[in-house]
Amino acid sequence: MRGEGQGEGRFWRRAARHESLTPTLSRHAGRGSNAPPVTTVPAAFAASVALHGERLAVVEESGASISYRDLDRQRRLAASALLAHGLQRGDRVAIWSPNRLEWIVAGLAAHSIGAALVPINTRMKGAEAGDILARSDARLLVCAGRFLDTDYPALLAPHRPTRLETVVVLDDTGWAAFLSRAESVSEATLHQAEAAVDGTELMDVMFTSGTTGRPKGVMTTQAQNLRTIAAWSAAVGLVPEDRYLIVNPFFHAFGYKVGWLGGLLAGLTVLPHAVFDAKAVLRRIARDRISVLPGPPTLFVSLLDDPERATTDLSSLRATITGAAAIAPSLIERIRAELGFRLVLTGYGLTETCGVVSLCEGGDDAQTIALTSGKAVAGVEMRCVDADNRPVAAGAPGEIVVRGYNVMQGYLDDPKATAETIDADGWLHTGDVGVLDERGYIRITDRIKDLYITGGFNCYPAEIERLMAAHPAIAQSAVVGVADERLGEVGKAYVVLRPGATLDDKALIAWCRENMANYKVPRSVAFVDALPVNPSGKVLKYQLRNQER
Repeated sequence: MRGEGQGEGRFWRRAARHESLTPTLSRHAGRGSNAPPVTTVPAAFAASVALHGERLAVVEESGASISYRDLDRQRRLAASALLAHGLQRGDRVAIWSPNRLEWIVAGLAAHSIGAALVPINTRMKGAEAGDILARSDARLLVCAGRFLDTDYPALLAPHRPTRLETVVVLDDTGWAAFLSRAESVSEATLHQAEAAVDGTELMDVMFTSGTTGRPKGVMTTQAQNLRTIAAWSAAVGLVPEDRYLIVNPFFHAFGYKVGWLGGLLAGLTVLPHAVFDAKAVLRRIARDRISVLPGPPTLFVSLLDDPERATTDLSSLRATITGAAAIAPSLIERIRAELGFRLVLTGYGLTETCGVVSLCEGGDDAQTIALTSGKAVAGVEMRCVDADNRPVAAGAPGEIVVRGYNVMQGYLDDPKATAETIDADGWLHTGDVGVLDERGYIRITDRIKDLYITGGFNCYPAEIERLMAAHPAIAQSAVVGVADERLGEVGKAYVVLRPGATLDDKALIAWCRENMANYKVPRSVAFVDALPVNPSGKVLKYQLRNQER
């Protein structure tokens, strides 16, 4: 999974190997039961509550905790409150908030009544969030109040779509007032709404930017997500005894689908963490006996470099899942030796494939784990093709294409983009270039689509260039990714100014910080008289990239 809430990419897995799964996931993975597979989130969560009712489901940063039984009560209240607000099957519920218990409750509630979740990146500005709310046709938004010196409702106010009927603010009164509406909905009405949900229901619409420069809404169903989560959980060995610290944001499939939702379906304890800070995470590992800790490579570099690591009890750590960028084998060895994790798995996934395509296996050798992204999970096909969509031989590079139960239903209100991505035979074209070996293991070598990755976040130059075009001094811009020791890649903008306009790099970067999510902001700027173009006027970005090598 490459990037935060973004499309294609690779991720690295590390986990202890366990063959046992909870019955909920076992049925879904096709192991250990002759019962039909569970195809809806409310049914899967109900099974988890029945098995683990008194176990801790969620432990917050404050130390406050809630059992599976009480979490289910909160879910029912929130689901009833959604019904009281007029929400029903097929409606969209957006969430714009950092990781916290209410995010989980609201997500489960939306799934329970067949409404589709629309997670929104907390780094987005008001105009960006407003665009997603409008295009998703969201009727209700669960929104952070004031967080990290940002007033989210005020940020949205000038850009609030008229279709957005309700904003539930997660402050001292907003969430309680929302839940109080549940009193007007009977248990029978709630049960009827839950019973109407089936596996074909849209589980979410997750917006992922594309090369056109505008985010696209990826639509996936409850059944296909549950099957994908089950396959992933089986591979990484989530068990009820795990304590899963989730720093990956809930607006991303890694923090949401194989994060808190996968964790709850495995019956373990989920520990949301809102903002990464190495010292705070180290303290939490020791205090809360964390066993599973996912995150991008920068997270582990920060933990390894923090002076407090040497005096922190890390003995509880069992499994780490790190991704969103290439990772050096030497870092894997440091994670093993200095942080105490035991087994590394690697994999590959896209938002368009419910987050998972391929995974390594526990018995794979170190070379395979370090240098490949595994092989396709059961029930999923993966191959590399040439420009004419013909499979290439093992060992030859080609575009990675995927077919199977995990492939999205399509892009929201964009049949053209859907047809361009999923061909007539059902193969999803990822835009990534890879090499398959004779065993079926994939090695990602390049990207067809014009993107780069900054600290785990996918950055799409076309989107950034579109946002920069609003600056009155800019005539044209081209953004490329350049190497960065800490973040992997960062953006560099090549800018052509309008005649007579003046602008310096500091002023432009400051303007970008005001108008786009901070991970999209170029870290450096070069002002040029003209951009290199081909005869048709297309910017030759490879020439710009070559200047940076």
